[in-house]
Amino acid sequence: MPTKISSPGHARRRSETRFLALSIALALTAAGATTYAFTAGAGQPHGSRVELAVHGGTAVVDTATLAVRARTGDGRDLTLSDASGTDLGAPGPVTRTGKGRARWSYPERGIDVSARTDHGRLSLRLKAGRDTSVSWPVTGTDAAASALQLPRGEGLDIPVDDAFWTTGKGGLGGSTVDVGEGLTLPLWGYSLGSGTGVSYLTPTDIGTTLGFTAPDGRLRTTAKHAFDGGEGTRDYTVTFALTDGNAVAPAADYRSYLAERGRLGSLKRKIAKNPATGKLLGAFHAYTWGTARTAGGVEQLRKLGVDRMWLGYDGTPYPDKAAVSAAKKAGYLTGPYDSFANGQDPKSADAPNSRWPGTVYPDFCVRDAKGEPETGFGGRGCYLSSEAFEKAEPRHHYLAKRTRAMVANGADSYFLDVDATGELFRDHGEGHRMTKAGDRENRLARMRRIAETGKGLVLGSETAQAWANQVLAFDHGGGTPAADGLWALQKDREKWGGYYPENAPGVFFKPVDLPADLAKAMYDPRYRAPLYETALHGSLVNTERWELSYEKLPRQKKNRALLAMLYNTPLNYVLDGPSLKKHGAELAALQRYFSPLHKAAGTEPLTSYRRLTADRTVQRTVFGRGTLTVTANFGTTAYEGLPGGCVDARLKGDDEPRRLCPAELG
Repeated sequence: MPTKISSPGHARRRSETRFLALSIALALTAAGATTYAFTAGAGQPHGSRVELAVHGGTAVVDTATLAVRARTGDGRDLTLSDASGTDLGAPGPVTRTGKGRARWSYPERGIDVSARTDHGRLSLRLKAGRDTSVSWPVTGTDAAASALQLPRGEGLDIPVDDAFWTTGKGGLGGSTVDVGEGLTLPLWGYSLGSGTGVSYLTPTDIGTTLGFTAPDGRLRTTAKHAFDGGEGTRDYTVTFALTDGNAVAPAADYRSYLAERGRLGSLKRKIAKNPATGKLLGAFHAYTWGTARTAGGVEQLRKLGVDRMWLGYDGTPYPDKAAVSAAKKAGYLTGPYDSFANGQDPKSADAPNSRWPGTVYPDFCVRDAKGEPETGFGGRGCYLSSEAFEKAEPRHHYLAKRTRAMVANGADSYFLDVDATGELFRDHGEGHRMTKAGDRENRLARMRRIAETGKGLVLGSETAQAWANQVLAFDHGGGTPAADGLWALQKDREKWGGYYPENAPGVFFKPVDLPADLAKAMYDPRYRAPLYETALHGSLVNTERWELSYEKLPRQKKNRALLAMLYNTPLNYVLDGPSLKKHGAELAALQRYFSPLHKAAGTEPLTSYRRLTADRTVQRTVFGRGTLTVTANFGTTAYEGLPGGCVDARLKGDDEPRRLCPAELG
């Protein structure tokens, strides 16, 4: 939970954030002391303009329409939002409520608005007195808009006029994404040319969607918020910040936002509380099958020279105590996959973690407004209510008993599927009603218990949303910018592979060639940007989805390895005896290269991201105060001595860079 602003930890986070802002040069020159004014709008007898100083200039809100403009310190006039797409009705009078603050209302819509400066941002809060909706802000409409930043997985930076995304198979034009579920960070942004950009943060992400249109072949975005009393979403806040237009500027703005509120986690602090967490530094991640989850499998990895691994397991039999002991002795972490989200009839359940004692199923099923259960994973059973579990836990200890049983073999880590994703539920079930916000708080509470109770376990979850960054040590999936076509492909079991054979399921082990358009949408480095790492590197360790192991997509191996080194994030694998024999040497070579880089910089923020060539194929990152500098060449032509398809990494104090050319290892 947020710490007091006066705490030493907060002071450290403020210092870190200031350095991040300086290194990436995101904030334009501050406009000086906060100013405040409002004047009657020409031709709008009931309207006013509210002006507030922000870092880099002055923001101007037209209260008649909620259009937002900005005047920058160098004299530019920018459109940050067009008029609301919803008819708000005539605004009431503007009232000054303090220095740098104002408020007004839209009586016909039942909405009150307050405007203020927030650490150099313009912050607008809309509070509704009844259920309604508003389509606003309307963004990307400035003629200078050149690129859209979108935190799909790790992050995308998309030229606004790129036909692949506007009308082609990139599929953004005409689509809508749920900000609280489909994005890893509650934000988006635009580059506006000439070293200027804008960041939009929506901390009230539940109930907010972002729609994409492409009039005149240029990507625009419109947020829509549903004010719903039953869901507790009657508040809607959007902040606007001027940036230097860097591709990761919105994420740096969000990192600052979290740090200012004491909501930015720290791996250093997590390691201090639980030293086992330190084993994540330098580790690749792998789920194991067959002999790979035995003491012998661990010994094979050790003989290959692998000094750090996270080894997970799903299905039975679990690794025995000897295997877990061997993993710990090797310096590895090991732990089970589990889920608290699915329940099935114990007599017919097809997955051990869907089988619960007593009448948890069906009593704990999430119920919709008609009282029907929400169907669970893959059309099996039901989703289970976190509220029902929270109410029952003090007496029955269902979750605590489950966790203890899962780590009875001595495991020191735990992967809890789904809990940190944006897939939240409103539950109408009698005795365990909850909103999506309540569901989120329940999940945070139970994850915190796993990570912090007793000695604590090194906790991970799936595609972790930013709100979970303080309780998790790692996540699987936040690194994957999964496009819609991926889910359709995975449903084709003939192409993707099924859940057999049991000791090496094709869904994980069968190599797949991604269709060209899907590969482009997900792994073309020209569209990628490390938004997630800019926001959360040094808070938790982020990887790709666990069903997308490094060997699953052979044609993407080179780019995925370069991206992992550039972003200072681990590769993930699935291993059994044959795959360890076939790919073990390559895995070991990649891990040996990665390990010292991640040990040095895994707890540091990403402080700089640059593209060094006009075609975006040569990219550079810096972590901490020069702790690590990485240059990746995704192209085919050498850049300043760095061959295409290779990466150079330089740790502080290195005389020469450390080079890796992944294609030479296969």
